[in-house]
Formats: sequence, C-alpha cells, structure tokens
Amino acid sequence: MTIALQERLDAQITFAMEIDKLKRVIRRNTLIDGSRRENDAEHSWHLGMMAMVMAEHAPPGTDLDRVVAMLLIHDIVEIDAGDTFIYDTVAVEHQAAREQAAADRIFGMLPEDQCTRLRALWDEFEERRTREARFAKALDRLAPILANHHNEGGSWVLNKVTARQVLEKVEIIAEGSPALGEFATRLIEESVASGHLAP
Repeated sequence: MTIALQERLDAQITFAMEIDKLKRVIRRNTLIDGSRRENDAEHSWHLGMMAMVMAEHAPPGTDLDRVVAMLLIHDIVEIDAGDTFIYDTVAVEHQAAREQAAADRIFGMLPEDQCTRLRALWDEFEERRTREARFAKALDRLAPILANHHNEGGSWVLNKVTARQVLEKVEIIAEGSPALGEFATRLIEESVASGHLAP
C-alpha cells in the first residue's frame, strides 16, 4: 500500500471510529413501544429503512439512494451539537450554528473528496431545496409523530406539546410527500381524540 493510500485509509478509519459516538446521543423520543429513549444511530437506520419501504410516496423521479445517504448522515453533527428537541425554541435558535461547526469538524476528518461529497449531502438535507432532501426531511419529521402516536403521547406528554405545535411540523412532511402529510395529520387528530396530545 502506498503512503497516500495508507493516509486515506487512516482518515477513513478515524471517521468511522468518530461516528460510533452517534450511538451515545440519546434523543427525546422513545422507541415505538415506549420502552426506552432511542439513540441517533437507531433513528438514522430506521429512517433509511422507512425511505426504502415508502419510496412510492416520494415525488416522481426521486433518487432513493441519495435520500438514504442523507438520512444515514443527517444527524452525525449531533455528536458535537447534541440532539435539539424540535419544540425547544431556545435551543432551536442556536441549532444551526452548532451544527455547522460540527459538520466542519466531523466531515473534515475524511479525505477531501469524501468530505466534499458527504458535506454536500448534509447541506442539501438541511436546505431542503431538492425533492430528495424534502422527502428525507418528511421522513425525519414523521418518525417521532409515529412513535408518539403509538406510545400514548410519549415526549409530547412529557414536554406539554400541543397539537398546534405538531401540526406546524406537518407542513414540512407534506412538502416532501403529500400522502405522508395526510397520514401524519390523521395520526395527530387521532392522538388528540385519544387524549394523548393536547389540543
């Protein structure tokens, strides 16, 4: 192996070891059965699987491989920035700056070509300018609604979240997939009716 190839492999191994830390980032949401809180690595894997099985609900022409790639990397920045609870207005205010700095550091560990490619995917997800990014973001917003609906309100109840707050997030889901937006709205209505989400 040449020195250049060894250095490239060393950088890739360093990155692989660093992203193992994603398994230690605990999210506010629980597993669907409510047994415990999920970690970021589990969340990312689950979204990637959801993208594959719900691909037919994506806009026509969506590049599913790019969607799955975005979902696998979208929360890597939380190794440094931590999980920001979407309904915590104070934390959300400074989220972008924390995550940009984390993206610079973490993706910067990779060889230049891979850093550029993965960072571009992460930026695309954050900016939601493409149909792939909008579909990926829709799934990211749908997953906690799905979990909270099935575990008697979960983090909604613990944090006194209201239906109005959750419905605001459905706009992003509908933007990426009208069918999933309608489904999310129905779950919210059912959660309110069952008393698991405040009106």
